[in-house]
Amino acid sequence: MSTSTTTYFEFEVLHQSRRSRARLGKIHTPHGVIDTPNFVGVGTNGTIKALDNAAVEQIGLQLMFCNTYHLMLQPGTEVVKQAGGLHRFINRSMPIITDSGGFQVFSLAYGSVADELKSRGAKKGEGHVLKITEEGVLFRSYRDGAKVLLTPESSIAAQKDLGADIIIPFDELPPYHIAQDDLKRSLARTHRWEERSLRAHLAHPQQQAIYAVIHGGVDLELRQHSCEHLTQLPFDGFAIGGSMGKTKQEMHHMLSHTLPFLPPDKPNHLLGIGDLESIELSIPLGIDTFDSSYPTRAARHGLLLTQEGPLNVTKGEYAKNHLPPERNCMCSTCQHFTLSYIHHLFKAKEMTAMTLATVHNLQFMMRFMSDYREKISLDQI
Repeated sequence: MSTSTTTYFEFEVLHQSRRSRARLGKIHTPHGVIDTPNFVGVGTNGTIKALDNAAVEQIGLQLMFCNTYHLMLQPGTEVVKQAGGLHRFINRSMPIITDSGGFQVFSLAYGSVADELKSRGAKKGEGHVLKITEEGVLFRSYRDGAKVLLTPESSIAAQKDLGADIIIPFDELPPYHIAQDDLKRSLARTHRWEERSLRAHLAHPQQQAIYAVIHGGVDLELRQHSCEHLTQLPFDGFAIGGSMGKTKQEMHHMLSHTLPFLPPDKPNHLLGIGDLESIELSIPLGIDTFDSSYPTRAARHGLLLTQEGPLNVTKGEYAKNHLPPERNCMCSTCQHFTLSYIHHLFKAKEMTAMTLATVHNLQFMMRFMSDYREKISLDQI
């Protein structure tokens, strides 16, 4: 397969920093432009938790990540297709990216990438995966216990039903603690699955872009091999997946080695990682987009992100604080409500508390990334 280009998807590099591999760019999709680098909110079931999609668009979240695995099981991708695709089903006019479903299947068995960075992972066998073969993965639905076979072809078919702007090929997510021979076998199978996914996609492109997923765990030679193998195929962009290591330093070391092997004219996405420290470490390496539930999950626990650091609004010290969470923040939460009131809502277990906190944290991430784009344009990063 030779490199190809599309008329409906384009990555435009506006400025390459003179100080690092950080770059300022725009990803053009059928549903709009994504300014890069940027944060991608996770809407697992087609919604950012605690918000409706009209509110999400007002905040300015340019790219939302939806999970094929969950949407396959509920409501079913055929339902979404009948509704006119995911954009119409959830009432979102801006770009959407969907994953292959593989991440959820394997994280049920092994724990997530974010868990590994926190030194918290499941033991092998804890989960719903029944069998992994060359054909795909047989797993048991967490909803009703039914057996489901997910293959590269069925994953792509599901993502065609959903109709996201950017889709992901089916891949295997081995855990951090895996024998070297097993890791090599897993990588070879993942490459075969990704090639099958690509063939299925190219048979019916539907104005969707497809990103390859670079694997290899923390083995630098395998990461390089994965880059060299997948960059020979006509993928529209590249995502870094699999185990990132047990620490952020190990992740940084792996990314520092891996990214130079990817083409400079295609976008790079870091899968499942988007906390502030990881973003700060990764932007200078050339990562363009980050997806994570971190800011929205933090909000649901009463943690507000501010320029002065995270603020736990559930603490008693905020019970009589009648100032907004951030004086210079233009989000609707800070413009209309006080810390005292938000504290009260959390203590009263009102759902509005999570909505107000989520609005603020997403707006913080938008401002955080905008500041990074400005710094890159000035060669400060």
